[in-house]
Amino acid sequence: MRRKVTKAVFPVAGLGTRFLPATKSIPKEIMTLVDRPLIQYAIDEARAAGIKEFIFVTSRGKSALEDYFDHAPELETALLNKGKLEMLEELRDTNMDSGAIAYIRQHKALGLGHAVWCARRLIGNEPFAVILPDDVIAAEKPCLQQMVEAYQETGGNMVAAMEVLPEKASAYGVLDVSEDMGSLVRVKGMVEKPKAEDAPSNLAVIGRYILTPKVLNTLNKMKSGAGGEIQLTDAIAGEIGGEDGVFGLRFRGQRFDCGSKAGFLQATVAFGLSRPDLRDEFSAYLNELVSSQKAAQ
Repeated sequence: MRRKVTKAVFPVAGLGTRFLPATKSIPKEIMTLVDRPLIQYAIDEARAAGIKEFIFVTSRGKSALEDYFDHAPELETALLNKGKLEMLEELRDTNMDSGAIAYIRQHKALGLGHAVWCARRLIGNEPFAVILPDDVIAAEKPCLQQMVEAYQETGGNMVAAMEVLPEKASAYGVLDVSEDMGSLVRVKGMVEKPKAEDAPSNLAVIGRYILTPKVLNTLNKMKSGAGGEIQLTDAIAGEIGGEDGVFGLRFRGQRFDCGSKAGFLQATVAFGLSRPDLRDEFSAYLNELVSSQKAAQ
């Protein structure tokens, strides 16, 4: 029987410069999508997939991120005294048990591969997940849960993949597929940010991974790749010829790139419209806005 995936790494050391000046004082991962910070969506997805240990790779200036998961006894007492039990329950869902969460510092911005490598001692010799909070995925069954279920069948290494337009391929790591099995593909190569004409497929890797500890051995060699950074994609590609292999999962759901302003706004609209308590008022406003724009044209 395969070992269960119970650990997840959250690389959150980035400066969030695309969201300045907001990120001058708050970590990007704390920015709210409707009424929950980005990191909460990532944590909820991990919990749904059976993750028990949460490893955050951080940097200076991320103390607000650590505080967010701490207990807030004064606030909890105030909500209890005011009878706001539903809010109290939502607040308690943000708390993390003692020992469930750990923080590792990435002292130099050397890429995603380096961030994962920084967590190697906490990962140990077992499979683990990597979740990039910038990628928020709206799905009936959370994306990582889909991956964990598929991993129980395949083992090895697995990346979440989605189809993109050829001209968008240069923004992603792209899969070279040896066998297409529907939702699952067997991977024979991975190319980081290829030119459109060089992309081996239109299947792009997005920020969800299940990896074997052998990937950490490859990262130990610390070879820099595209952009002078240590690329996680390169380390995963090093496992393609091995006994474990690499698989891609076409997940069911919609991915939003909340690392960009446009993607964050798109996610805000989509998640706002999905909320029963906001849908009617928000939808009416958007329809009115579109109608007024059309009239102005």
